[in-house]
Amino acid sequence: MEDMLKDFVIEALDLATNVEEHLLTLERNPGDLNTLNAVFRSFHTIKGGAGFMNLPSMVSACHLTENLFDALRTGQVPVTPIAIEAALQASGFVADQLNELANGARPDSLSAMPASLEDILTSAIEGNAAAPAPAATAAAAPVATVAAAATGADGLDWNALYQAVVPAGTAIPSTTVASPTAAVSAPTAAAPAKDAPAKGGWDGIDRRGDVKAAPVAIKEESIRVDAIKLDALLEVAGESVQAANQASVLLEKLAQFPVEGQAATLMAALAETLNRASRYSTELQRATLSTRMQPVGKLFQKFPRLVRELAKELGKDVDLQIEGAETEVDRVVVDSLYDPLVHMLRNSLDHGIEDNATRTANGKSTKSVILLKAWQEASSVMIEISDDGKGMDGEQLRAKAISKGLITDTAAQTQEEMLQLVFLPGFSTKEVANSVSGRGVGMDVVKTAVEKHRGAITIDSKLGSGTRFSIRLPIELSIVPTMLVRSSEAALALPMAVVQRVVELPEEFEHVGGAPVLRDQGRPLPVRSLAGSLGYELGVERVGIVVAAPQPYILAVGAVEGTADLVIKPMTAITVAGIAGTARSAEGELVLVVGLSFLLEGCRPTPKLAA
Repeated sequence: MEDMLKDFVIEALDLATNVEEHLLTLERNPGDLNTLNAVFRSFHTIKGGAGFMNLPSMVSACHLTENLFDALRTGQVPVTPIAIEAALQASGFVADQLNELANGARPDSLSAMPASLEDILTSAIEGNAAAPAPAATAAAAPVATVAAAATGADGLDWNALYQAVVPAGTAIPSTTVASPTAAVSAPTAAAPAKDAPAKGGWDGIDRRGDVKAAPVAIKEESIRVDAIKLDALLEVAGESVQAANQASVLLEKLAQFPVEGQAATLMAALAETLNRASRYSTELQRATLSTRMQPVGKLFQKFPRLVRELAKELGKDVDLQIEGAETEVDRVVVDSLYDPLVHMLRNSLDHGIEDNATRTANGKSTKSVILLKAWQEASSVMIEISDDGKGMDGEQLRAKAISKGLITDTAAQTQEEMLQLVFLPGFSTKEVANSVSGRGVGMDVVKTAVEKHRGAITIDSKLGSGTRFSIRLPIELSIVPTMLVRSSEAALALPMAVVQRVVELPEEFEHVGGAPVLRDQGRPLPVRSLAGSLGYELGVERVGIVVAAPQPYILAVGAVEGTADLVIKPMTAITVAGIAGTARSAEGELVLVVGLSFLLEGCRPTPKLAA
């Protein structure tokens, strides 16, 4: 039963999430009959499973909501704001109970349906409903008859079981169920026609009118696998690829020694076998990685209701637009991005979007727009949150940070550095905290969460026009395409996501403001030493890598040794500034992977707190 409950909770949570999305769509398009039917089917399905799992409060909430949407879709009740609000509250109540079950709560410990929820659902039905159709009244008697006799001596609710397994819309036999056995046998009457006589059943009675369609055996297209097992499989697959690469390097070195006769034949066979093993291990790794990929839409669909409720609380008219929901990213990233995106959406609503009076005075529409967008760019996934609000004043941010003692008077001189101040712990421009923001927490959590997964976040803002936050994350967390370099005898790897090209460095540079500069394709770019940025002893650096950062620059390294897809292991025991993790090269050498955010920030540390 525990496994069945777990499966029910997973499926019902998906349905509950979809319901909220449908309800917000219905609020914009009240006449959308397809959406009305979709919501009705979702509550009907959840109710059936909840009845089978003996969850009476969930059944009651779903039953009332199902009644409401049955009236809405048949035109007996118009789609009104109170109907949408009632359904949203019912969906929230169902989702809360499902989350409690997912967190280990016992079914019998769940709370009853609140009286307020019952009142608003009843009000939505009775306050706007026309007289019920005769057909609905006539159909109620058989259902009540079945329900009255469907509880067996063993205490099981056989009617709930019957409702759970019979598809929506299937006619319920009008005969009173005399026993649990009869209740279970009701679906059996709908056997495939090929197994029964042409005009009658096994007892000669024609039952073809009792059901709309004979049930068909459904082939299982998917199975559920514990995420921990997938992670373990990915770990093994990554290690197998690493071992195959190291074996290939050893074979190349071995081939440098002269061999002849039978040894040469064995060497050739070994090379062929190793190539095949390497190919299969790579395919295994890619296939395993694909099982962890999920569309970000599963995350994005949680936010329309959040934005709606917060906008309502703040008295603002906000339209959340979502693009690129089909973009896929690692499951771990999807799970970890919820809180950061919530923080940014709340900040956009509270800090970024002006009130209606201010927008009108500035010649803007009172309906503001927040865009949540995702797309794939090379080996990275980009997630962007932008608004058409008032924008961010860099000088004001800097003054606030200084007044709070977060930075010194000489820090954060450029506009980019000023905008980055919002990521400092304890920073807030709110004088008084409210229920949405102003407590000085949030954006530092966002930056920490993004960088934890070797990502980076940047800000672009223009006063009076709005603000855009851009998050760059690797599509796959375990394998990262990198450029292998060497500086001060240290083996390092740079994510290819920010590498534009490799250039040769001169012995002497031009200097602007005392800093070395090199012209690349007609534009002067600052030159920064990778060894110096990481605190290594400076050596000869004659190779430059053009880094595609918000402010492009050239990173000087000792040598470039090629490219490789590395299996990255996070550093858990210690934290090293600028280093995101470690890996093993094909030769077995330990390689330090430079952090993506460190590179995007120009290989410079973020603003430090004042002493």
